[in-house]
Amino acid sequence: MRMKAKNMDNINWYPGHMKKTRELIHENLKLVDVILELVDARIPASGRNPILDAPARGKKRFVLLNKSDLADEAENARWLAYFRGAGDEARLLNSASGAGVGALLRALSDFRDERNARVAQNRPLRLMAVGVPNVGKSSLINRLAGRKSAKTGDRPGVTRGKQWLSLANGMQLLDTPGILWPKFENRAVGLMLAFCGSVRDEILDAEELAVELLRTLLAVPEHAGFVAARYRLDAALVSRGSGAETSADEDAAAGTQGERGAEDSRNDALAVLEAIAISRGFLLSGGRADCERAAKTLIDEFRAGRLGRITLERAPLR
Repeated sequence: MRMKAKNMDNINWYPGHMKKTRELIHENLKLVDVILELVDARIPASGRNPILDAPARGKKRFVLLNKSDLADEAENARWLAYFRGAGDEARLLNSASGAGVGALLRALSDFRDERNARVAQNRPLRLMAVGVPNVGKSSLINRLAGRKSAKTGDRPGVTRGKQWLSLANGMQLLDTPGILWPKFENRAVGLMLAFCGSVRDEILDAEELAVELLRTLLAVPEHAGFVAARYRLDAALVSRGSGAETSADEDAAAGTQGERGAEDSRNDALAVLEAIAISRGFLLSGGRADCERAAKTLIDEFRAGRLGRITLERAPLR
């Protein structure tokens, strides 16, 4: 396999406009009353941008678990409880269909009315929408504004520059481009963002990314079952990696045994990728499996939710 991102060990994408966006967010935070932080419900931990924490401290924050229709329902409930336990307002959302947007608007209106009554004034609520690339932020903004105001797309990096928008209920919203952070200290975070499309696919190797995605999926028996069912694979083939202790986010295990386990899980994942290619009829000359085509198909179908409702990160226990 060719490797564009050093075996997925160095997934970084931080072009110049992201530095400007970071500065823009810091400069304008003092102007806003509420932060709408969108995170992908499938990766609620990895999808949060740590550079927002310090400057956003003291602001009312709504953590919006977007694409919640693609995530496991039970995990959605656990993540809601986790974020609410941390003092944030947390809600499920599907900005593509509009599910949850009406309830969000009502909650924002209630917060505005309570604030205005408390300080004896009547001014519009000012919001800032933030989130990593391709999390569905522009779709949400278009829903909130009731018109097509922000550019949308199925790849990261579509929205450019800041936009102040007036919403139908009189609120004002500052849109900002999706932003990542300069370096992913944790390899697993970079992988999770790449799985969900928040890193440009052009800088990644599709086959390597698909193998890492399969390692992560096969480590959970339920998710391994989704893979087997979707691609009509032998259950014994996918179960070899099921429950493994060295999925994509656990390669840091120390010692020779951990290294052997990681290599075994990679080999199992590669065997499954080849089986997916054969099952779908993706063949090269001589009957060889076209793993690159299978890889792109797997990644696209995972992102679209065609494998099933999958949450890749479990909510921590409080």
